[in-house]
Amino acid sequence: MLRSLSVVVAMLGALIAPAAAQNVSRGSECLAMAGGPPRATPVSLRRTAAKADEVSITYAGHSTYYIDTPGGVTIATDYNGVYRLDRLPDVVTMNRAHSTHYTMYPDPAIKHVLHGWGDNGQPAHINERVGDVLIRNVTTDIRRYYSDDANSEMIKDGNSIFIFEVAGLCIGHLGHLHHKLDESHFAAIGRLDIVMVPIDGSYTMSLDGISEITKRLRASVVLPMHRFATPLGDFMQKIGQQFAVDMRTGRTLRMSLGALPRTPTVILLDGF
Repeated sequence: MLRSLSVVVAMLGALIAPAAAQNVSRGSECLAMAGGPPRATPVSLRRTAAKADEVSITYAGHSTYYIDTPGGVTIATDYNGVYRLDRLPDVVTMNRAHSTHYTMYPDPAIKHVLHGWGDNGQPAHINERVGDVLIRNVTTDIRRYYSDDANSEMIKDGNSIFIFEVAGLCIGHLGHLHHKLDESHFAAIGRLDIVMVPIDGSYTMSLDGISEITKRLRASVVLPMHRFATPLGDFMQKIGQQFAVDMRTGRTLRMSLGALPRTPTVILLDGF
C-alpha cells in the first residue's frame, strides 16, 4: 500500500514540476521589482557588468525600434514592413492606430507576429517567452476609426503597451498611446529601465500628458519616437531638469543593467 502511494506521489511530482518551472520562467521580474527606487550601478562595478548581457537597440524610424538580445533574438516594435533594417526580425509587435504601425501582410518568415489588439471583442493578452526575452503587454484604449480627433469615441483595449524583459532589463514601448494611464496601468506595467515614448504631441496624446507619464515611469533611459512634430527642447522643458539629454550621431544604443545612467537620461538616436 505504502509502495503504491509512493509511486503515485512520484508520478504527480513529475507532472507538477514542469508546470511549476514553466510558471516561474513566464513570471515577470519587472512586476516583482515595481515600486523600488530607480536602478543605477556604481561606476566601479559597471566595467565588469557592461559587456556580458548587453542589449542592442536600433532606431529604424517613426516608432520602430529593433531590439537585439544577448541570446540572438531580434524584435521590431510597431512593425509595418517599411521602417525596417537590413535583417528580418524574429518577433514583431504591432499597433493599429495607423498603417505606419502595423501590417496585415508581414513576411511569412517572421516567426512571432504579436498584435496589440484583440479579436472577437477580447483584449490581446500576451505573455510569451521567446529565447531569452519575456514579452508581455498592457492594453490601452484607442480612438475609434483610428481618428486623430481627441474627442472621438474610444475602443476599449484596442491598443497595447509592450514590455520586453531581457538581460535583467525592463524595456517598455508605449505604442500609439491615446490617453493618460491610471493606477491599474502603472501597476500592470511594473518597473521600466528603458522606455520608448511618442512625443508628437498630437497624433498620440498631448505633450503635457506624455510628459507626465514619462516622469511617473521613472525609467533610467527615455528613447523618444514619433519625432516628426515636436522639437526635443519642448519635450525636455515639459519633463524638467531631473532628466539629462544625450544626443547621438548613430542609430544604435547598447545597454546593459550595469551601464544604466545614474541620472535619468533622454537619449536621441539618429533618425526621424
